[in-house]
Amino acid sequence: MDSKPVPVHLRDLARLRRVRDRIDREYMQPLNVEALAHSAHMSAGHLSRQFKLAFGESPYSYLMTRRIERAMALLRRGDLSVTETCFAVGCASMGTFSTRFTELVGMPPSVYRQQAARATEGMPSCVARQITKPIRNREAPACEPHLA
Repeated sequence: MDSKPVPVHLRDLARLRRVRDRIDREYMQPLNVEALAHSAHMSAGHLSRQFKLAFGESPYSYLMTRRIERAMALLRRGDLSVTETCFAVGCASMGTFSTRFTELVGMPPSVYRQQAARATEGMPSCVARQITKPIRNREAPACEPHLA
């Protein structure tokens, strides 16, 4: 028996895009998979499986990445503490925020705050955002470019 992933149907894909768009818009709000699934008229399990199949990561992982991206921008500004930043992006736990931040960025938020402000000083915000964007899907192997 060959176990192939079930294709994402177009109707589900439209719902999944709406869920992803909602996460992008409302990342600072208290969101959970059950609420996102309810709004998409899916079960939480189905949403999680289909979202991961379509976008390569779970809805929760996508939400946390979005929050960390915004936290990075706030920390680069330097006018908020790490704790203020944590709550400003919608995280309810400093421990979870700090752990996920460190996983994605490679350093704790307090260290990032100190280093990033200096590293991006004088840079347009659009450039700073692009070069400091966290890497999603760390489990994916890094590929070396093949030069021919």
